[in-house]
Amino acid sequence: MQKRFNFKTVASNALKAMVGLEAYLSQCSLSKTTKELIKIRASQINGCAFCINIHTQDAIKNGETNQRIFLLTAWREAGDIFTAEEKVVLAITEEISLIHKGGLSDDTYTNALYFFSEVQIADIITAVVTINLWNRVVLSTNLLIGQSLA
Repeated sequence: MQKRFNFKTVASNALKAMVGLEAYLSQCSLSKTTKELIKIRASQINGCAFCINIHTQDAIKNGETNQRIFLLTAWREAGDIFTAEEKVVLAITEEISLIHKGGLSDDTYTNALYFFSEVQIADIITAVVTINLWNRVVLSTNLLIGQSLA
């Protein structure tokens, strides 16, 4: 893999804006568990090993189980390992991450309204969009596990 530029040095204002999104998410309505599930699942979809590594570690520190992390790629087939609310969040994550397949569907949005307020849905969407942004920056700059974006 070819070494590329340091994003912080070249685009410090963009990085500050991304950190601003993270600051918002740290105070939003979503639980740490929900945020980490979003981050891991989107990073799996996008093939971002750097982010998968960071967010699985963070999830475990926050009390997530190895079993749930291992089953995340097969959440639909995992029975009751994930709650109904978490399944909606994971569906939203997949549909937004795979936006080229149509984006957030009406069915998934309607299902989300059973569990979440519009503010919470906006927070879920923001969390999904933010990790997709990080994934794209990391993958575009060839950042490797153990390196720092900063």
